[in-house]
Amino acid sequence: RWFTHFYVVSVLWNGFLLICLFRAEFLGESLPSWIQDMHHALGRDSQSKNTGNEHFSALLVLLLLWLHSCRRLAECLWTSVFSSGVIHIVQYCFGLGYYIAVGSTVLCQVPTNVRNGKKLSVQISWYHIIGVMMYIWASLHQHRCLAILANLRKSRSGKVVSLSHSVPFGDWFDSVSCPHYFAELLIYVSMAITLGIHNVTWWCVVMYVLFNQALAAVLCHEFYQKNFSLYPKHRKAFIPLV
Repeated sequence: RWFTHFYVVSVLWNGFLLICLFRAEFLGESLPSWIQDMHHALGRDSQSKNTGNEHFSALLVLLLLWLHSCRRLAECLWTSVFSSGVIHIVQYCFGLGYYIAVGSTVLCQVPTNVRNGKKLSVQISWYHIIGVMMYIWASLHQHRCLAILANLRKSRSGKVVSLSHSVPFGDWFDSVSCPHYFAELLIYVSMAITLGIHNVTWWCVVMYVLFNQALAAVLCHEFYQKNFSLYPKHRKAFIPLV
């Protein structure tokens, strides 16, 4: 339940960045000076390329990130049923910092001279379409899997009747123990595609999500195997068939 705080921060912060970038791109306004200082500190302004496609890609990814945070916040508030588990204070602080940094990372993919007073000419490319379609597909499956987990603790009327763990079935649970973690990875991969595939910085973010979610999935998979003797043996921990 403490992850709710992460998504509140993400919705507010990344929503603010999205508004700033939107106003800069479509209204020709300048980014706040402190954002330009951040660009300068990261050396982004040393790059001479200034393509509209690059700007639109960053704007689209920031929008997808914000929508993802909004959905996850809504699921934490109205879908998920949490047990009495706790979180380490270091992990909590890191999580807050992560959701601030990840939006800033997207913004830093745009050259600092946004847009020199010129409005953005939107250029939709094939990787935008593929990335958004993959994002929607992965998001739908993640929501379904989270709903399946929540329903394990509810009666047919929707009332919470238990906080204990049970074995989930249905959707991607038939292949892996933690399909919601796998869907999270796919969501970040979809953003990498939306940025144009070649963005090395965002692929580093994807690698972080891969290792982070894989570790959590393996621990969860081992928990299921230890506590449920009839747990399906064909299920993998994180990625189907791997």
